[in-house]
Amino acid sequence: MTHAHTATARDLARIALADDPGGILEATATRHGLSLQDTVECLPADMWTRISGTHFVDVMSDVSEWGSVTVISHTKDAILEFEGPVPAGKLGHGFYNLGGGGGLSGHLRADNCKAIVFLRRPFMGKETLSVQFFNGDGEAMFKIFVGRDEDRKLKTDQVERFTRLETRFPETGSAH
Repeated sequence: MTHAHTATARDLARIALADDPGGILEATATRHGLSLQDTVECLPADMWTRISGTHFVDVMSDVSEWGSVTVISHTKDAILEFEGPVPAGKLGHGFYNLGGGGGLSGHLRADNCKAIVFLRRPFMGKETLSVQFFNGDGEAMFKIFVGRDEDRKLKTDQVERFTRLETRFPETGSAH
């Protein structure tokens, strides 16, 4: 894809997202031929903050203390969701290894994370807050969403943790 084509695609995505920031971002990315990260960064600038993926371990360590959240992995073939706490992990054998014993376990390639985006936007009529981890191709490794209480409102303590974490690291700039 040429730079001019990418710029035009970004402009078109910005227009679409300004009108409806609450759509499925993966569908918008596909429609405009952009990576998911490029598409997220076409949202209004006040909706997102990007930090370097080098903060992966620190971010995951903090999130492991939040309690029940929703973890989503969205590919072209599946959307997998897990609701529960993210276990603490540690680096070893080339992976960030989530401590097992609970509902979520696995091995994440921390070195592949090139950017982390803190995203605040409406989705399906409700405000959402998520931490999205992107690889070098601008595709999502996975996303972690702030949990909701029994009234389907964002958990206040997690919103506070999200906000503190979002401002803890220097921003790496933006594509705007």
